[in-house]
Formats: sequence, C-alpha cells, structure tokens
Amino acid sequence: MKIMWCGTATLLVESGDTRLLFDPYLRKYDRCGAPFPLEEALRADAVFITHPHCDHFCDIGTFAAERRPVYASAHAVEIARKNGLGGRFYVLAPYSGVRVGALTVTAYPSVHCVFDAATVMRVLLSPRTWRHPRVCAELLREARRFRLHRRQSLCLEVCDGAKRVVILGSAGMLGGVPYPKGADLFVFPYQGRAEMHRVLLPFLDVFLPKKVMIDHFDDAFPPVSSAVDPQKFPAAVKERLPKAEALIPEMNVWYEV
Repeated sequence: MKIMWCGTATLLVESGDTRLLFDPYLRKYDRCGAPFPLEEALRADAVFITHPHCDHFCDIGTFAAERRPVYASAHAVEIARKNGLGGRFYVLAPYSGVRVGALTVTAYPSVHCVFDAATVMRVLLSPRTWRHPRVCAELLREARRFRLHRRQSLCLEVCDGAKRVVILGSAGMLGGVPYPKGADLFVFPYQGRAEMHRVLLPFLDVFLPKKVMIDHFDDAFPPVSSAVDPQKFPAAVKERLPKAEALIPEMNVWYEV
C-alpha cells in the first residue's frame, strides 16, 4: 500500500490496481502551493469524505461528475443534495465498512476539533485577513454552504489485508469509541489549534500507530489560514512513542506505508 498527500487534507491511497481519494480540495484560493495532481486523482475508483467542511468537500463536484461513488456521512450527503451536487453519493455510517477493489474502508465516529482562542484571534487580528475582504466574504459564503454538525466527522481505517492506514479528518475524537490501534500509518491533521505538537499526544495514546504522518499543515485557504510549522512534530512522536516513525510529507509524492 502507498499514500500521497495532495495538499490540505487531500490524500490518495493505492494498493494493487485500486486507488481511493480522500477529502479532495483543489486549493482554488492558493496560487503558491504545488499544483493539484488532478490526473492522478481522477483515476481514483471511489472518493471518501471525513466531513463536509468546504476545504474537504466544496470541490467534490469535480470528482462526482465522473460518476465514481462518493462515500460520506448522512449529513454530508444531505449537504451535497442541498447544494445540487450530482453524483453517486452513498451514506457511510459509523461502524460500517465498504470494499472497493483491494481496499476496505471502515468508518468510526469522530468530532471536529474546536478552534482555540489563540487560533481565532490570530486570524481576526492578522493584517492579511483585512487586506482581502472580498476573498474573506467568499470563504464565509462557502463555509455557510458546507456547515458541519460537529459530531458528523468520521475517522476512516483503510486496509488491504496486509497494511492498515487510519485517517483522521479533524483533530477531535470521542470517548468510548473503539478506535483501531496499531495501524501501520496514522494520518493526523496538523491544523486548528495552537501547539499542535501537544494536541497530538493524546491521539497517539489512543491509536498507538507504528508511523505518524501529518497533513493539513499547509496554508490551505489564504488569507484566513496560515501554514503550521511542523518542526516540533517529530520530537512529540518520539516523546510518546519512541519506536514510531514521524513523517512530514512533501506534496504529490508517493510514500510506502
């Protein structure tokens, strides 16, 4: 099995002849990042959505138009229909799974992280935010179209029978959920709160992965977003799980799981 990070929370996972796309976002507000690997993404056999925020879901029409199946929560499917997004949408309920070719994807209930005061104030007080009122207004409209119920996030486990990847769409989790432990790779969204290297630690205690990869640490939708410095991430992993590997990926590069 191998994985590619395509910016923001977008991932491609491949095993054999099967390729899956997760949380596609075309970075339409960013002119500085690596180009989105659209050709590679359009060869995916199915699309999976962890939660329907605009930076995970607003560009789904590009992929749903190809008639490939899109699996998401009931809330996300409802949002797609309200916004007139055509396509083959299927509800992926917590504790259910779906097999696509060589890969099986199982969903677990999760929650979206709560933005802390430091993160909110950084955005509100940033001169960059106020210099681009039109873009901010457009982003606000998108956020209203793709408004999330906090408990409608999913944690997704991807398995090909030999390797397991666990993908967390947002840095939140629910108590009492039997999250899969010991995955070969745990993908953690490194965005949403101050000191993400500390926010990560309780997740490592629960998931106990062999390797940890971060995503979503880029500047996804300027001017209201900003890149997160990942330098403290490897040390945080080693502090909690000395035998685990920490991976800071480059965009559009395939990595073996």
